[in-house]
Amino acid sequence: MRKSLALYLLVPFALYSQTLPELVQDAMENQLIDSYKKNLESVKEEYNSVKNGYMPRLELNGAYTATSRETASVAKDGSTASANLSYILYDGGAKGHRYESYENSIKSSNETLNSVKNDIALEVINHYFTYESLVFSKEAKQKEIETLTAQQKRLERFYNVGTATSDEVDKIISRVQSANVALHEIELNIQTILHNLEYLTAKEVSIEKGSLVEDAKDLESELKADIKALEYQMQSILMNAKTAKSSDYPTVVLQDSYNYYDNNYDNSAFDNGVDTQNIFKVNLSWKLYDFGENQSKYESLYKNYQALKSQYEYEKNKAGVDLKLSKRSYEIAKMKISSAEAALKAAESTYEVIEKKYQNGLVDNVAYLEALSEKYDAQSSLTAALNDLEIKKAQIIYYSGKNLQEYIK
Repeated sequence: MRKSLALYLLVPFALYSQTLPELVQDAMENQLIDSYKKNLESVKEEYNSVKNGYMPRLELNGAYTATSRETASVAKDGSTASANLSYILYDGGAKGHRYESYENSIKSSNETLNSVKNDIALEVINHYFTYESLVFSKEAKQKEIETLTAQQKRLERFYNVGTATSDEVDKIISRVQSANVALHEIELNIQTILHNLEYLTAKEVSIEKGSLVEDAKDLESELKADIKALEYQMQSILMNAKTAKSSDYPTVVLQDSYNYYDNNYDNSAFDNGVDTQNIFKVNLSWKLYDFGENQSKYESLYKNYQALKSQYEYEKNKAGVDLKLSKRSYEIAKMKISSAEAALKAAESTYEVIEKKYQNGLVDNVAYLEALSEKYDAQSSLTAALNDLEIKKAQIIYYSGKNLQEYIK
């Protein structure tokens, strides 16, 4: 019965423990992502509205009239109905430019969404592996405190019988207190990361160990999503400038109107017998001069395009530099692991020697405490170096323009 109860209590924690891929997936469904999705849908609907506006337009009209004085052109009373069909045959090329502008805006919004997703994924990855390092540091610090506390009690017993000095006891008490403060700081950092992950995922977080990032240092790079978004935005504004330029050309509209008349004349001489009429028209309008209004609008939009083009080139070059730096950081991170492994081996060997000497009274407690701290610090440093390598791998993937979610496991 007790075993069943214990298993029952542990199951919820196992169920809600999340791997890195699960954390990233949860973050992909947060409110910020949802807002960018809705923005994309909004641009698509606006594009549909513009396309529908270029379709043939059919209008129905009806009216009833009554007059106090009948004339040949105005019956005593009557009703009319009409159907008007119109279609823009030519608008100086504005239609095609508008379509291209919206298509580029949709692509830009989609790439912006992808960019935000990748930014969030990288943030989650950073939190995940930093959390892993902190958890190990917490465990190491707790072991250090346990050892220090045991030594404190041992020294206090020696002090009580006069075989240890008060300064030796004070020093180890100070070390215990410092280690406890460091432990509280680590716990605060852990809680901060958990809160940040809960903010990103909109869920309560319980992290499961063991996730990794694929080694992707030899990936072929491509433009990051935010730079692609800027490129499409740039093209969209260029099309808007060309749309403005289209106003320099004539607009041709086809119209066909069908009219029905039902007029009641008191004077039959006024009745011409016509009750239906169909009129077809070709309307041409051409704005020949507007005091430079249209040219100024074109220049404004084109300068905006040029500004974005400069920003695009700047961000493109910056991304190339960031990728080179991330690859260099990855190589340094591997070196740090080798260094941390060597440091841990040395620290553990030194601690074993110092501990034996300390137990035999050959070294003072200062040397022992230093060796103990170095041992646990070295263990934490190695774990931090290993987790930092995972973050560096993620940064290479990020700056290579790849979808981070596809490279975590």
